[in-house]
Amino acid sequence: MAIGERIRYFRNLRGMTQKYLGMRVGFPERTADIRMAQYEAGTRTPKADLVEALAYVLDVSPQALTVPDIDTDYGLMHTLFALEDRRGLRIGEIDGEICLRLDKSDWNKFHSMFNMWNAWRKEGAKLEAGEITREEYDHWRYTYPRVEAERTRAALDELRERKKEKGRSGE
Repeated sequence: MAIGERIRYFRNLRGMTQKYLGMRVGFPERTADIRMAQYEAGTRTPKADLVEALAYVLDVSPQALTVPDIDTDYGLMHTLFALEDRRGLRIGEIDGEICLRLDKSDWNKFHSMFNMWNAWRKEGAKLEAGEITREEYDHWRYTYPRVEAERTRAALDELRERKKEKGRSGE
């Protein structure tokens, strides 16, 4: 999906008009809707600073807007090939089923991807178990990695607070 389609998708998901979104990112009222229509139609491509502003207003990660073109089979395949080259993604077979796996020979790439995929797996399991709603799952996906960073920060704050409490109680 091209960036313009992603902008439109998230704008509609948030219930915003083109004019409203355009004004929120700093375009003058008289041209805000025209500019946003141009980006959504793909006749203009937003620069990095505008992508950041759009992501902020739409409450998504900038990477959620700039997803590679995976709407065609060939576009998807070349995205997977790039992941093979850059991230150690490998294709294999387990019990007659094709599967994607991570190559462990480059520990740094493996560890990084494993942690991200594991976080995704955990969120998907929560969704399947009914512990979170589809909206909560989508929020996690579209704001990733922000939610993960916020959870880590909260866990560290909790540990620090417990440590302070232990110190105060003389344990």
